[in-house]
Amino acid sequence: MKFKIYLSAILLITLVSGCSKDFLDKSPEDSVNTDNFYITESDAIAAINGAYQPLQWPKLYNMRMWTSDIMAANSIVGAGGGSDGQETQDMANFVTSTDNQGVLDLWRGPWPGILRCNIIFEKVPGMEISESLKNRILGEAFFLRAHYYYILVRYFGDVPLLLTPVYPGDDLRPFRDPVDEVYGQIIEDLTRAIELLPARETYGAADLGRASKGSAAGMLASVYLTRGNYQGTVDLCNTVAELGYALNANYADNFDPTKKNSVESLFEIQYIGNAGYDFWSNENQASWLSTFTGPRGSEMVAGGWGWNQPTEEFINTYETGDLRKDVTVLYEGCPQLGGKDYSQSYSMTGFNLRKFLVDKSLAPDYNNSPMDFPVMRYADVLLMKAEALNELGNTSEAEVPLNEVRNRAGLESVSGLSKEEFREKVLSERRLELAFEGQRWFDLIRVNNGQYAIDFLNSIGKTNMTSKYLLFPVPQKERDANPNLSQNPGY
Repeated sequence: MKFKIYLSAILLITLVSGCSKDFLDKSPEDSVNTDNFYITESDAIAAINGAYQPLQWPKLYNMRMWTSDIMAANSIVGAGGGSDGQETQDMANFVTSTDNQGVLDLWRGPWPGILRCNIIFEKVPGMEISESLKNRILGEAFFLRAHYYYILVRYFGDVPLLLTPVYPGDDLRPFRDPVDEVYGQIIEDLTRAIELLPARETYGAADLGRASKGSAAGMLASVYLTRGNYQGTVDLCNTVAELGYALNANYADNFDPTKKNSVESLFEIQYIGNAGYDFWSNENQASWLSTFTGPRGSEMVAGGWGWNQPTEEFINTYETGDLRKDVTVLYEGCPQLGGKDYSQSYSMTGFNLRKFLVDKSLAPDYNNSPMDFPVMRYADVLLMKAEALNELGNTSEAEVPLNEVRNRAGLESVSGLSKEEFREKVLSERRLELAFEGQRWFDLIRVNNGQYAIDFLNSIGKTNMTSKYLLFPVPQKERDANPNLSQNPGY
């Protein structure tokens, strides 16, 4: 981690987190004290650092976002079996109810970040600080607010569009706004972020990992692809390339905690090994991934609780010679990890996740993994460009970015595919290239208005999957507190 995402002691915000410990039952209280704050440059920097922090929490990228690959059938919960991770099992088996804790976490996770961004928009423009710093901080806040809303709208559809701070005493019972309006605001925010943010190369060592112009351009490309604006997607992917991003020569470098924020990284969630906070707290700065997904009982990594076990169906999608396989998964006969051989007995499926495991020399204890989580990489940009070009009818041109990703993986180039064949190929390539990075679920539900998700999941035996489950229910706890919140169809 380069810049430290700690809250200033002056900016006191108490928020909830979620997973499997006592914090599941904490009340969702947001309180902000901005008296005597927003005066100096260090105040403004502390405020924007605080706006990043909810991304790190278990409600988002330290757990719930990566468990979406379990819903997408790349993996099963695994863990200790039985009722361990029951809320995630229910989500993956499409029996999700309105009191599901995982759903509640994902609903609550983004709002603290949105609140913090909105306070920045209210306070920072009038501060007497340098214009360059002011513009950067506002650009970061536009990017982050868009990011938080992009998570919400894809999981829940209509959501309240809150663009000003909410303080104690304000009306806390907003209605949900239509999807089109939410996406319109996301696009507006990301467009402003592109205008205001500096290029990645202008950041000094202490600020690496902050949102940059490339981060915003890449995320807007993703939004455009999701909304079917294919020419806009291509244009923004070209913008990212012009900003100097490129593939790492070695796929594994993207998941090496000693090589963070590389030339391939557009944006990643920053973690450090040990910040001195409780592992289960919001203040925790260490990643949960290695601890949760290491093979259970293997002693290969610190912790090792056996979550996110890849399925045989997923393993069978690898082509012979795909170099990404040995980086991504553990299987009988694979290269050693930490000087130990892998046994299929460590997993219910015979496979474990490898991509985010950290050697004990770097993370000797369960609570100090420094592994960042990749939100967007240049490989994703290349694959978005390939998909968009194909949808525009330029299939031969689309082969170029697709094959750049395949060639890095040690695979032969593809050519001569029909438009329909290419669409399947690029979606399959995205599944393998971005495996367990929280992307597969969103790919499934955006293609053909979600019918792609229904057809695929039904085909592998997930017969409970219907159009109802393309969106999560609005949590009943939230509707009890705010009767103005409508419910999604079928719940």
